[in-house]
Amino acid sequence: MPQDRTRKVVITGVLGAISVLLGWTHWGFIPWVGGTSLTIMHVPVIIGAILEGPLVGAVIGLIFGLFSMLQAAIAPSGPGDLIFTNPLIAVLPRLFIGPVAWLVWTGLRRWPAVGLVISGIAGSLTNTILVLGTIGLLGLFPWPVILSTGVANGLPEAGAAAVLTLAVVAAWKRIEIGRQGAAL
Repeated sequence: MPQDRTRKVVITGVLGAISVLLGWTHWGFIPWVGGTSLTIMHVPVIIGAILEGPLVGAVIGLIFGLFSMLQAAIAPSGPGDLIFTNPLIAVLPRLFIGPVAWLVWTGLRRWPAVGLVISGIAGSLTNTILVLGTIGLLGLFPWPVILSTGVANGLPEAGAAAVLTLAVVAAWKRIEIGRQGAAL
């Protein structure tokens, strides 16, 4: 049992550090249309939850959220980033990414490839819906802008999260994907 706890701490630390690295270097932001960026910052949260459970996912989500809030305060990349200094927007939604991805994975682990893809999508959409929903509920942007951002950014982010989650977790767990491996 102590080995399990040590493993969880190590996975949390490594994936939390990857989240920070992705944010600090801006490698976690893929330039997109209209001056916006697609983020893959939530992918370590999803992977951590699938590998080690919902608590690990929530802690990595906390690291992601706190770093996002800190970065918005210290080095915003645009005027829209200032809203991420609010912990209700930057931190709270990120706590749910991992647990949602873990729940989906737990329900679909019998079909590993499908389970990993859908877990990646579910975790990513949790981030998109909760962050944008909070922005809307706080009245910081009009709902039509929020909805168009959700579609234009959220769907490609979910696709990227699905592919990355499948690739990383399948490699880590040695799940064979493709003709000879697990069927999609």
